[in-house]
Amino acid sequence: MTEQKQFCYDYPRPALTVDAAVFRRHAGVTEVLLIQRKNYPFEGMWALPGGFVDMDETCETAVVRELEEETHLQANELKQLHTFSALGRDPRGRTVSVTFYGTVDFDKSSVKGGDDAADARWFTLDNMPPLAFDHIEAVMMASKRLQ
Repeated sequence: MTEQKQFCYDYPRPALTVDAAVFRRHAGVTEVLLIQRKNYPFEGMWALPGGFVDMDETCETAVVRELEEETHLQANELKQLHTFSALGRDPRGRTVSVTFYGTVDFDKSSVKGGDDAADARWFTLDNMPPLAFDHIEAVMMASKRLQ
């Protein structure tokens, strides 16, 4: 068994998370994939799929893993959109989120909630529920980038 080294730093460190803004088009309508949060914070609210980056993975690996765990959707060609780092964006503490975006084919877009997502659904951009965290900013930024 390998002994895990403990670290102590003079300066606090933020947590690193990833989020996935995934879109699909059908009959001329664009939809975004959202998950309903099962846990604190924002339990019951809708958000982008995502979560914490593990110590042994890259952000690119983490976003694909989180997307599949929470929605059962596989999307391996996501592009980095933006890093969201506003103070107070997560009530659990200081977090920085690297957000990715991409599209999936309609015929390969079946989803269901899993892991810490109570539900997963597609929403049209003009009929989204209120979103947790600062995810509305990410959805708007990603949708503009796709146009």
